[in-house]
Amino acid sequence: MTSTVPNAVEHTDEQQPPITMFGPDFPYAYDDFLAHPAGLGQIPATEHGTEVAVIGGGLSGVVAAYELMKMGLKPVVYEADQLGGRLRTVGFDGCDESLNCELGAMRFPPSSTALQHYIDLVGLETRPFPNPLAEATPSTVVDLKGESHYAETIDDLPQVYRDVAAAWGKCLEEGADFSDMNRAMRERDVPRIREIWSRLVEKLDNQTFYGFLCDSEAFRSFRHREIFGQVGFGTGGWDTDFPNSILEILRVVYTEADDHHRGIVGGSQQLPLRLWEREPEKIVHWPYGTSLKSLHADGEPRPAVTRLHRTAGNRITVTDAHGDIRTYRAAIFTAQSWMLLSKIQCDDSLFPIDHWTAIERTHYMESSKLFVPVDRPFWLDKDEDTGRDVMSMTLTDRMTRGTYLLDNGPDRPAVICLSYTWCDDSLKWLPLSANERMEVMLKSLGEIYPKVDIRKHIIGSPVTVSWENEPYFMGAFKANLPGHYRYQRRLFTHFVQDRLPEDKRGIFLAGDDISWTAGWAEGAVQTALNAVWGVMRHLGGATDPSNPGPGDVFDDIAPVELPED
Repeated sequence: MTSTVPNAVEHTDEQQPPITMFGPDFPYAYDDFLAHPAGLGQIPATEHGTEVAVIGGGLSGVVAAYELMKMGLKPVVYEADQLGGRLRTVGFDGCDESLNCELGAMRFPPSSTALQHYIDLVGLETRPFPNPLAEATPSTVVDLKGESHYAETIDDLPQVYRDVAAAWGKCLEEGADFSDMNRAMRERDVPRIREIWSRLVEKLDNQTFYGFLCDSEAFRSFRHREIFGQVGFGTGGWDTDFPNSILEILRVVYTEADDHHRGIVGGSQQLPLRLWEREPEKIVHWPYGTSLKSLHADGEPRPAVTRLHRTAGNRITVTDAHGDIRTYRAAIFTAQSWMLLSKIQCDDSLFPIDHWTAIERTHYMESSKLFVPVDRPFWLDKDEDTGRDVMSMTLTDRMTRGTYLLDNGPDRPAVICLSYTWCDDSLKWLPLSANERMEVMLKSLGEIYPKVDIRKHIIGSPVTVSWENEPYFMGAFKANLPGHYRYQRRLFTHFVQDRLPEDKRGIFLAGDDISWTAGWAEGAVQTALNAVWGVMRHLGGATDPSNPGPGDVFDDIAPVELPED
């Protein structure tokens, strides 16, 4: 893949080991843990059949429930809306069932190796995602300040864009030891990863993404910073991330999370739905043919949780929207963490006060998308005068910001993501209905492509989402602000509870916003596996010595701890 702004280091050795999205904060090989024949661990036979509450039926909750079931426990999943969480695939009313759109996660990097384990497990296929200037993208148009540039590779863009690409590479190399860290992660050199990252965390925790750019001589030009913000690297413009901690951005570029993206054929929501119905070949206690679906009445999760509190014997008691009350020895909370502050009535005693502070300080990014179904991939038609594609994947400073063209084959119905925006750009859409949004988007794109009548190709009503307006999410994903590293560390490390008071144990946090890589499904999987280890340990179980879990090696690779005073 050729990114809008390429990696600072070009990898030419085809024999290099593939990079994985582990670390730099906690360089644990989750993919190896999952692949090991010894499995994830065992619990005492006396605990078989013990119920464990899993609150939230997104990817993290379903993965956790699936692995607990395999150990012989009985996960009881609660879900307020629908299985999948932010893996949400929807169709278009009145259109062919093969047409769908991804309202949440839609592109996944190969470095998401734990995620890939489950994609392979349930037999899903992936295909290259048409990001800006990706090999799978026929053409890209960059439209800034009313001036459009057509490109099939970055070399087709004006020199200033290549200058910006070079500036980003130099900025990463000089300010964040990019090539050294990338190499260490590729080789899984844990001591070197920890050495580099410990120094950078201490140095950069208080720095914004924008401040990091401004501190670089390579980005002394405001014009270069502006273009970089509007066009970005990999998936498009990154100016909406400028106020966030630079550590968040470094985690993305070190792990190549923004490169070589692939989409899931048929939609990402199939992953949690297939796991829900899957009957594991290796399972303890339960008879062959058991699935999460079969363990739940009518094959459905229990409804929304309305109250969480502790009861005698340090149990976790759950009240749901039907008024049913159940008490558990262990629970995993995978829903959006702000739910604990608003939708769910909670005892203060659920978590230590420092963890409550971290939950309250969590910062979420807004995000909006709008999709329309079209009769065919007309964008591949050629302009008679120029010989170019009549329409392209589009990056612009206009309201639409990013427009993606999703092809299902020649002359077959297709889908356009007319706009994908974040933060302030997303909030601009919030008051508008789907049709109102579409009209503004068509006007903007009409100014970029005056010869193209997009409207005549639309065959169904638009589908839209604003995640900040979704009642069980209130945002798209977490993004730490400067100074938030300590908060994130508290949330991520919560699964290791040996040092917590006994009356604060038994409930485990998971989900992508608990991970170091929020916004990526890989983080949802990793924290689910952390929580599974925590529940196993809490109920007296252990891993096989040949396959130590994340908590077993925690003291050796724990995230760097910054001073509080």
